[in-house]
Amino acid sequence: MKRKKKLHIKSVLSLLFGKMVTVGLLIVIQAAFLVWAIISLADHFAAVYVGLTLLSIIIVIWLFGKDENPSYKLAWVFIIMALPIFGGLFYLLFGNKGMPKSLSERISSAEQSTRTNLITDSPCLEELDRQSPHLVPLARYITATTYSPLWRRTEAEYLPIGEVIWKRMVEELAKAEKFIFMEYFIIEEGIMWDSVFEILKDKAANGVDVRFMYDDIGSIKTLPHRFPDKLRAAGIKCVLFNPFQPHLNSTMNYRDHRKITVIDGNVGFCSGINIADEYINAYEKYGHWKDTGVLLRGEGVLNLTAMFLALWNFSCPTDTEFDRFRPTIICNSNGFVQPFGDSPLDRINVEEDAYMQIISRATRYVYITTPYLIIDHEMITALCGAARSGIDIRIITPHIPDKWFVHETTQSFYQILLDAGVRIFEYTPGFVHSKMYVSDDNVAIVGTANMDYRSFYLHFECGVCFYNSSIVGDVLEDIRQTLEKCQEIPKNYSSTVPIPRRILRAFLRLFSPMM
Repeated sequence: MKRKKKLHIKSVLSLLFGKMVTVGLLIVIQAAFLVWAIISLADHFAAVYVGLTLLSIIIVIWLFGKDENPSYKLAWVFIIMALPIFGGLFYLLFGNKGMPKSLSERISSAEQSTRTNLITDSPCLEELDRQSPHLVPLARYITATTYSPLWRRTEAEYLPIGEVIWKRMVEELAKAEKFIFMEYFIIEEGIMWDSVFEILKDKAANGVDVRFMYDDIGSIKTLPHRFPDKLRAAGIKCVLFNPFQPHLNSTMNYRDHRKITVIDGNVGFCSGINIADEYINAYEKYGHWKDTGVLLRGEGVLNLTAMFLALWNFSCPTDTEFDRFRPTIICNSNGFVQPFGDSPLDRINVEEDAYMQIISRATRYVYITTPYLIIDHEMITALCGAARSGIDIRIITPHIPDKWFVHETTQSFYQILLDAGVRIFEYTPGFVHSKMYVSDDNVAIVGTANMDYRSFYLHFECGVCFYNSSIVGDVLEDIRQTLEKCQEIPKNYSSTVPIPRRILRAFLRLFSPMM
């Protein structure tokens, strides 16, 4: 109890005196100035009203012709039509998802310079084709869209819970000799961070190239404003991805949601956990926290290294030579591995497309774990079509929410899936944060992408796809054990929900693309 109270007080103080409040106030001032400017034109109210309404109408027409997710467009059309005077302005400021050209070009340039060092015509594709030709289209799709090769000579270890991921990470970090790359969405000081920080400080002091990158908005409520200075004073190179700026625009929507650690180019971690104590159950924030990840050793780690360097060199142009970061060891493996990233810049929803390919090619089952189930029409169609075809589709979501409105929105999708034969389970001990797909004993993805609009359309994400690997069996067994701790949602679920709550969920679902 004392631990929770101390953390609560710390969080409140951090919020009151942190960057978020400062920048938030500046944004409020800008918004107030915008409103004042409009009000000051009261003498010309008729002209202002007609002009802003005409702007809203033009934006609605433009939206219908825009290559955008239909649900996202519908939500904004509703807002604009409900608020014809301000709706168009709101969309221009917050809804237009186009990243500024200068920012987009910088990231694309950094990604492209890294991709040129990856050999995408891997002979592993031919070998996979001989073993399991039905899996090759997925591997080719990931290669073609993300420039991430398929690898064979890579040892993999499945990590079924945050505590194990933390333990293995600390063990491997302590062995670093040349460089350490770490990239995370949320960082919070505490037991987990302190153990990692001590190792990073020691390694930096002994000449190891230590680089730490985290998302500014992801950590804005959990870290003090001077946190980067603390790392740099310890010899650790630190970068904040897409720093939070006091601007009324949608650029802040684009976040780095990846969780990557690379050690000497030979060892790599990809998982759902951030570096904060709730992820390792050091204390219970939303009940028991269930998360997963994988440890790779060998050639396949190169893909994770490339992903890290691409965003690092966007934020802090540093590296012109790539060869010094390549793996120097070859390991035995009993299957194929393909780490890959997803970027919002290419307008290709790689993670969602990969998930849907697994669903569409399944012949027996697809089991899924996700903290959020806020899906578009295409994903609903894929899941329902597979279930109606006799495929055993099971989805595990949290029983204890981290955000009530997101949980209510997740539950609003239950009935349409249940009606098609999809089985849905809630993890009763607490919060499932793992993001996994496994199908037919031969393919699985473990990564960072939630089943929601932000992960599919706005975030930089990553994952590892396994083909004919023992990891597939490990993921399946872990999900089966997790199912034993879940309660199944009944097929008549909607009838058990009070009407006012159904109305609330319908309203929230309308705005689900913005969550």
